[in-house]
Amino acid sequence: MSQEHKTSYFESWTAKVTRESDALDLEKGVFTWKDPEKIAQSLKNSADSSTRRKSPPFRSAMSMLVFYINRAGSKLDSDQKNILEQAKDELRKLYGKA
Repeated sequence: MSQEHKTSYFESWTAKVTRESDALDLEKGVFTWKDPEKIAQSLKNSADSSTRRKSPPFRSAMSMLVFYINRAGSKLDSDQKNILEQAKDELRKLYGKA
């Protein structure tokens, strides 16, 4: 598989996951919020109430957050990336994993 084909496959796969994944019902714009505690609480609420997730709530919430950070890559504003990294710490605290 050529590098170009691998890149286009990965991009289409991540776009599909972003578009079609329904494991969690996220609040609109949650990853653009400026308050890490609010982001973490929203992700926790979504994960705890989901009946479609396949992993424990903490893992589902953290996976969604990490996926978003990685998917945004260099297009993610450094201030927002810092906020999302802080949200990971807040999420750990909410689940008693800090």
